[in-house]
Amino acid sequence: MSDDKNNKNNKNQKRINPVIIVIYFIIASIMVLSIFLINNNSNQSELTYDQFLQMINEERVASMQVENTGSINLTTKDGSEFELYAPRILQEREFLYGLANKGINIKFVEGIGSSWWVNLLTYLLPIAFFIFLWIMILRPRNSGNRGIGVSKSPAKKYDVNRPKVTFNDVAGIQEAKEELIDIVKFLKNPDSFSKIGARMPKGLLLVGEPGTGKTLLARAVAGEAGVPFYFISGSDFVEMFVGVGASRVRELFKEAKKEKSAIIFIDEIDAVGRARGAGLGGGNDEREQTLNSLLVEMDGFEVNSGIVVMAATNRPDILDRALLRPGRFDKKIIIDRPDLEGREEILKIHMKGKKIEPNVDVHTLALRTPGFVGADLENLINEAALLAAGNGRKTIKMEDCEEAIERVIAGPERKSRIISENERRIIAFHELGHAIVGHLLPNADPVHKVTIVPRGHSALGYTLQIPEEDKFLTSKSEFYDRITTMLAGRASEELFFNEITSGAGNDLKRATKLAKVMILQLGMSKKIGPIAWGEEEGEVFLGKDLAKTKNYSEDTADEVDSEIRKIINDCYKIAKEKLEENKEKVEYIADILLKKETISGDDLEELMEKEAYQIKYIYETKYKV
Repeated sequence: MSDDKNNKNNKNQKRINPVIIVIYFIIASIMVLSIFLINNNSNQSELTYDQFLQMINEERVASMQVENTGSINLTTKDGSEFELYAPRILQEREFLYGLANKGINIKFVEGIGSSWWVNLLTYLLPIAFFIFLWIMILRPRNSGNRGIGVSKSPAKKYDVNRPKVTFNDVAGIQEAKEELIDIVKFLKNPDSFSKIGARMPKGLLLVGEPGTGKTLLARAVAGEAGVPFYFISGSDFVEMFVGVGASRVRELFKEAKKEKSAIIFIDEIDAVGRARGAGLGGGNDEREQTLNSLLVEMDGFEVNSGIVVMAATNRPDILDRALLRPGRFDKKIIIDRPDLEGREEILKIHMKGKKIEPNVDVHTLALRTPGFVGADLENLINEAALLAAGNGRKTIKMEDCEEAIERVIAGPERKSRIISENERRIIAFHELGHAIVGHLLPNADPVHKVTIVPRGHSALGYTLQIPEEDKFLTSKSEFYDRITTMLAGRASEELFFNEITSGAGNDLKRATKLAKVMILQLGMSKKIGPIAWGEEEGEVFLGKDLAKTKNYSEDTADEVDSEIRKIINDCYKIAKEKLEENKEKVEYIADILLKKETISGDDLEELMEKEAYQIKYIYETKYKV
């Protein structure tokens, strides 16, 4: 046993970075050398007592400073300075008085003197400091990484006395909540499950997009479970020194094992659980050692009964496969974006405690927020409250909520941005191109609003289309209509101004990306066929973007490019034809948009049902042109 312990200590000693040792000795050498230079470069020269008496007899002394320790600083008439240590002179008071009568200025002061023990301390204290520092550097390796507390687990224990978050505060993710409710029941009453041979899951992995409520669910488990709950971020494990993260993992589990049952929650576990072998160096880096330690603690030689590990990530694809196998993370709980009913429940939760007017329709707000996650909906209600308070109202109105939706989507209005009349007209026709083509196409989402009021960082205007219901499947016709609507802004510019601008740059990127997805991933091209072409990424590592390989030939790549070009050109042609068929209507509606700056989807639908001369009449009479 002693040999094994010595071997372990020797291995720990070898893990000390040699660069740290070199830096340490360089600093120590500089400090010691500085002490010698300071002492040797003193402006004062040392005298013996006999030399001192000789200078007195020769009447060369101008002044003396005598310390109570016997140290004397002496200044001659030519300005030279000397020092000596002569404690016995303090008993020769008559001698000192005689010197004063000779015109020598004598001053008595208190001081530490320059005795031998003071000089000794001057050298020993820095050396003792560096010895202490060296011990602290070595100690983490030789005594379980407990040196200066850097290896102590930074995990925090949930405070049961603070206001609790319960499952009643979580909505829109019912299936995930039910999974965790069963775990809480297991922790509260394990005997009822163990009677039929069920064992507690060792790990629960919460997977979902940012803002879907992963951390909120963990808070609810902490509030409901009634067992010790330790929480930590994945990035808290990783440090500059190799071995610290692994030690923190061991310390965390050691602390949790003291309890009968406990939950450990690791947020953003991808910071430490990334697939091994993904670095440019070897496999001995800090993150990989931390991951190895976590794998052993979750399911290694020693059994950790009663400990459940929860983790959250929005990047499950980069996690190490050993971490995801059964026996470590037994359950993977998927947290999707909420559906219509879920969004309605989430909005009701966030409206609690706020002064909402009765006319605020939660169902309508849920209909107008497809794709919103819980964090977006919370932000929406908060934005509405800020708008109401900013306008001096004591309650939140429906108009505040509708404005808040647009703020979340596109940012706040920027009415102060000065845009020339010519550019305003181009923007109006561009946005109406999107809106009118989107209105005319049978498979496009309904238009909710079209505006030329700038919002956010770069939006000079925008067209808001909101689906009437949540969709989980998208047909080929719907893809084509989406691309056609995206390209309608550019088509409108070319049709009405015989010119194109940079305003359609983002539309073209989105349309091209969507066409590429149709062909490469969804097999929606007759020429290419129902084959999923794509890029093989292989292992995740630092230079993955440089090492992606395509699983199709150059000939196929040419065909893909040709098909993407065909889809874009066909959709652009359709958009232009739709606008040409309604050219007069577009021109008159554009004049109305320039006056109103914003047209709702209902008003646009009503205008499109009228003839061009009727729209012109409405414009001339209502706006008195």
